[in-house]
Amino acid sequence: MKIISNTKLINRNKRIGQILTFSAIFILIFGLIISMQGDMTYIMYSYGALILGFMVSQFGIYFSNKFGRSPRPDEQVSAALKGLDNRYTLYHYTTPTSHLLVGPSGVWTILPYNQPGTITFEKGRFKQKGGNWYMKIFAQEGLGRPEKEAEYTLEDIQKYLKRQLDADSVPDVKPLLLFTNPRASVKAPEAPYAAMETDKVKDFLRKKAKDNAFPMEKVEQVNSVLLPSQEKEQTEQTEG
Repeated sequence: MKIISNTKLINRNKRIGQILTFSAIFILIFGLIISMQGDMTYIMYSYGALILGFMVSQFGIYFSNKFGRSPRPDEQVSAALKGLDNRYTLYHYTTPTSHLLVGPSGVWTILPYNQPGTITFEKGRFKQKGGNWYMKIFAQEGLGRPEKEAEYTLEDIQKYLKRQLDADSVPDVKPLLLFTNPRASVKAPEAPYAAMETDKVKDFLRKKAKDNAFPMEKVEQVNSVLLPSQEKEQTEQTEG
């Protein structure tokens, strides 16, 4: 499997996460110090600093979780797909969707989630049962709305491909929700999009390629419009 990664973006966002995290700590400490002054005016400033510090910390957590910690989401996706043959190309942060797989099983926009617990699809939305409530609130580990995120991501990548390819050549892109946490259990047969744990994804994709293979000429056609857009900072590696 070929892997194309936008390392410039990854390193930049990692630095942003570090800056925001340290900034949040500084703001929170500043708010704590001025709260000790006793004056009502200072107390109001303290409340403002605490609110601002909390907001900045949430952005810092987002960037740190996505780009600062290892394994990062792109590393988790790459590890889950490791072993696919060289007919597949995996793009990280080089297209409007963060993770895009192109190969004999088709074109897939992959959305990784690191939430633990049981993942179900009920009443038109994904739900998470179990997991740490504290982490959900303060570490941005809540599941959110994967079905909506899949819709928005799918719309973005399809618009992008329509600008790059002739109308007759635009492939049918499909979302794949990949739950990377080893403590996640996906039980969502009614979900509108494919959703599964990492240990099931390769067999799923190979079966798709076997049952209804995406022609290699179309694979090459899609890759031909994606590869020229790569920058010098982006790297390519091959994994068997």
